[in-house]
Amino acid sequence: MSESQNDAPSREVAYRAFAAEFNDATHTFQESDDDRAPVYALLPTGEKANRVFIVGTLTETNNVGSEEEYWQGRVVDPTATIFTYAGQYQSEAAAFLRGAEPPAFVAIVGKPRTYETDDGMVNVSLRPESITAVDEGTRHRWVSETADRTLERIKAFDDESNPYARMAKEQYGGNVEQYRQHVIEALETLDETPQDDETPSQSASGSPPTSSESETDSEAMFDDSSETTSPSSSSERLETDSGPDGTPGDFETDI
Repeated sequence: MSESQNDAPSREVAYRAFAAEFNDATHTFQESDDDRAPVYALLPTGEKANRVFIVGTLTETNNVGSEEEYWQGRVVDPTATIFTYAGQYQSEAAAFLRGAEPPAFVAIVGKPRTYETDDGMVNVSLRPESITAVDEGTRHRWVSETADRTLERIKAFDDESNPYARMAKEQYGGNVEQYRQHVIEALETLDETPQDDETPSQSASGSPPTSSESETDSEAMFDDSSETTSPSSSSERLETDSGPDGTPGDFETDI
């Protein structure tokens, strides 16, 4: 570490969230008046997120810049679509999007960004810190573990000691059952994974053809996991309402 222990900034945890919940995280806030204080997106299930970790299918890339390159990536997970944008200040992510050949599985760590449209709607996008090509196994593990984390947040939502759940109730109305349904939908895509020589087709479930070239990246993505578990059926996961012992929680991801 190049900085002294006292001066070294701490990196925010990168939380797993499905695209449907991420897109609904339209409220942002800071917890201090410091100009450099982190900006948090408020997840509707009751958590603040300065950084998020999303895995999905990169289905489309476009250079939407006018004078300089500004790349847009369309990423689909089992619940919805998100858009990520990278320009000159995210040069590595922009280079990845420039050279990408969709459809492909990708893992993105980045910061939520909101912007208001002319008609008053608030849209949420992701400013990538990093984008990495991953394999199908990484995608499946992310779905499984994101389902666990989402269910944990839902379970803790009515805890009066949770300030972010109270804030979510004020901002969004407090209906979190739709996110439980998203978990069911996401886990069902694992149950439907093609077997043997069948080739996954590009679909809203985020399952394009896989690439063995990303095995090293996928291992690095989960290098702090204490164990790897096979995705269980959606009914089994909802009955336990939590992940198996040793399943990693929300973590600081370095790709």
